[in-house]
Amino acid sequence: MKNTGTLQVTTPTSREIVLTRVFDAPRHLVFDAFSKPELLKRWFGPRGFSLVVCDIDFRVGGGFRFLLRGPDGRDMGMRGVYLEITTPERSVHMESFDDYPGESQVTMALTEAQGKTTMTATVLYPSEEIRDIVLRSGMEHGAAESYDKLAELLQGEAQPARRKQELSNV
Repeated sequence: MKNTGTLQVTTPTSREIVLTRVFDAPRHLVFDAFSKPELLKRWFGPRGFSLVVCDIDFRVGGGFRFLLRGPDGRDMGMRGVYLEITTPERSVHMESFDDYPGESQVTMALTEAQGKTTMTATVLYPSEEIRDIVLRSGMEHGAAESYDKLAELLQGEAQPARRKQELSNV
């Protein structure tokens, strides 16, 4: 796994990791890809991993449970609760992993300009120690691969809409 350079990762404070990625797709499609199980199952997780459990109750106060299975057969589980949802521009949720300590708050913002969407995910950890454990875990590279898979999915989803728009301009 590696970050191909498409994902920018920064640590603006001692407890935060900020992930920024631009997708060549409209914001509503990117938002759908983060909120609809049928789409999440197609991209979430690094290459070689599959999302074998994807339970989502996508509403404020609702929750999610994901179970990723790696190519070696090992499972990685995570769960969370949605605190805020503003379709299609922002969501905030709490998240915890079965095998890592603590709970983090994830704020995802989506901005669109000229048909491209910038995703900024700010992850706030309970301590610098936990943030650093996550950084050392290889999270950056796994997230980068996962978002590369999302970009590929979005290209496929965006193509019919672009063709329709091109035809209407003729």
